[in-house]
Amino acid sequence: MTLWWARRDLRLADNPALLEALGDGPASAVFAWTPALHFWSGRRRAHLARVLWSLREDTGGALAVRRGPAHEVILTAARETGSRIVWASSEHSPAGAREQEAVRAALEADGRELRLIGSPYAVAPGRVTKSDGTEYKVFTPFSHAWRDHGWRAPAPAADASSLRALDSDVSLDSQAAHGDAEDLLAQTHEFRESRVLEDLRAFVEGDLARYAAERDRPDLDTTSHLSVPLAFGQLHPRTILAATARVRSDSARVFESELAWREFHADVLHHHPTAQRESLSAVLPDDAWITGRDADESFRAWRLGETGFPLVDAGMRQLAATGTMHNRVRMVVASLLVKDLHLPWQRGADHFRRTLLDYDHAQNQLNWQWVAGTGRDAAPFFRIFNPETQAKRFDPERRYAQRWIPELDTPGYPSPIVDHQAEREASLAALKRNKPPQTRH
Repeated sequence: MTLWWARRDLRLADNPALLEALGDGPASAVFAWTPALHFWSGRRRAHLARVLWSLREDTGGALAVRRGPAHEVILTAARETGSRIVWASSEHSPAGAREQEAVRAALEADGRELRLIGSPYAVAPGRVTKSDGTEYKVFTPFSHAWRDHGWRAPAPAADASSLRALDSDVSLDSQAAHGDAEDLLAQTHEFRESRVLEDLRAFVEGDLARYAAERDRPDLDTTSHLSVPLAFGQLHPRTILAATARVRSDSARVFESELAWREFHADVLHHHPTAQRESLSAVLPDDAWITGRDADESFRAWRLGETGFPLVDAGMRQLAATGTMHNRVRMVVASLLVKDLHLPWQRGADHFRRTLLDYDHAQNQLNWQWVAGTGRDAAPFFRIFNPETQAKRFDPERRYAQRWIPELDTPGYPSPIVDHQAEREASLAALKRNKPPQTRH
């Protein structure tokens, strides 16, 4: 008897850990509903509950969902089923790595074994290195090496009919209801694996052809909408890459590069775990950030979508209503927070962690560092997005802004809370102050 520990791989298709568990004979499956999940937003917990409910249906009711720390849940399930081996997908985030080591230690102390196979990435973090074995610090050479390294073809879908059921002690219906009550989404998201795979096929056969030309246009809405199933592990990057590989177009290669960014950020966090909270490089002096009541008032206006900059406000309202935001708009709202409102990137990253349905730890933290100019291969700090110019370029007819701001063009919509040009100059002056004086020889 073996046990599959379901983690960020909540699917039957292309799931090596589940296939290994089933290949060893009779197997059972369990997901640990850990205390850490209660630090998630209600919307993420509600969606997770629905994803687990769907996976339980796909396994004929065999998947157990049990409450408690992972090492206790997995050890208890292994004892209950007589499993000497537990199969799981490897995690590389600091919290995920700590969790799996705690599970490993608990199992080994009881004469059992944790075996890890696969990860949520096409190429596991730490695998892509320079010829001397060191990490890449710049995205473009990383992406070339990542493609050269390559990845395995998707594994076949698992036949879960032979899984043996375990009892659950978590009501997924209740968790979904409680999560909805905390953070109700105005727009629900697909949570069935079969529909996710259909969405992938539809995108590859349809909007992918226009991706390179239209990916920065929130008003056209022709992106893949696959970030949520990717975040919950209902879809593996290999599955996406196998589908796009059959398309010979620049758009397909551009789309694949976005997956490469996801893997680059995971690699950076793998090598630098402190980057989840600390800037990899300091670009401004400490006194450049505003504090106190002014900081709180600025943050509140930004959070509520009441800054007076339509593209920013539309993005923040889209986030509040749907749990997602167009990627171009994410960059603009982040730039405004850091470089116009002079608030540290960690404050914005924390808000995204609480509100994003497609939250991915490495992606979120390192994307914020990219905008703030503090991360690996980041946009230089002096590259400051002008929210009005960005709106004219990427939402020229203001359809995106009008969709999310009903009071736009009425007296009820506020004027900009800051003068962008003045704040840009203040940020550049702070940047200049932080540079060490050059020594003449």
